[in-house]
Amino acid sequence: MKKPSSAPATALGASDSAEPAATAPVPLRILLVRDPFNSHEDDVSAIRSGLADAGYELVSVADADLDLPRLIEASQPDLLIIESEAAARDLVEHVCVSTQHAPRPIVLFTDNTDNDRIRSSIAAGITAYIVDGIKPDRVKPVLDVAYARFQFEQQLRSELAETRNKLAERKVVERAKGLLMQQLQVTEDEAYRRLRKLAMEKNIRIAEAAQRIIDISAALS
Repeated sequence: MKKPSSAPATALGASDSAEPAATAPVPLRILLVRDPFNSHEDDVSAIRSGLADAGYELVSVADADLDLPRLIEASQPDLLIIESEAAARDLVEHVCVSTQHAPRPIVLFTDNTDNDRIRSSIAAGITAYIVDGIKPDRVKPVLDVAYARFQFEQQLRSELAETRNKLAERKVVERAKGLLMQQLQVTEDEAYRRLRKLAMEKNIRIAEAAQRIIDISAALS
């Protein structure tokens, strides 16, 4: 009697135990901004070489002119690099302002070691101010650190904004409770219960319900 053939055990085992292939990380999209008056082509070339070696995607090389905001909006880079020997204040501020509606890390490569210029650049929004020359093999670690630092700072800003918002909402709720306690002659617990009931009935957050009570009270006073 002929026995039915079976698939090789190795093939069956490989199919059963195979794990999904890991998704390759998406390379950072970089916009390289040149100082139209104080840019050094050798430094620009070194940056381009470092980006290529690191596997980053260079979306464009552009001058820091009036068209820069439109280019940023169109290309949507993850990170900006400025190459400028002088790191002029006007240039730095122009690039930083161009990203204010969608903040991104900005790395400045420059020859200017003036302490005041460094401080003003960081205050304007520069993430990393690099003055120790440009070598292709330094580009990747500099950008990696700048990107990680930017993400960390953005997280801190988000947490701070959330904390401030919660504090503001708490003050609104406390004020609304005080109004209810005064106008209805009820306890604090009862005032809060009525706030919660209003929020549930209107399907809104309790802070919104509190603000409505404050607005109505102000309109009637």
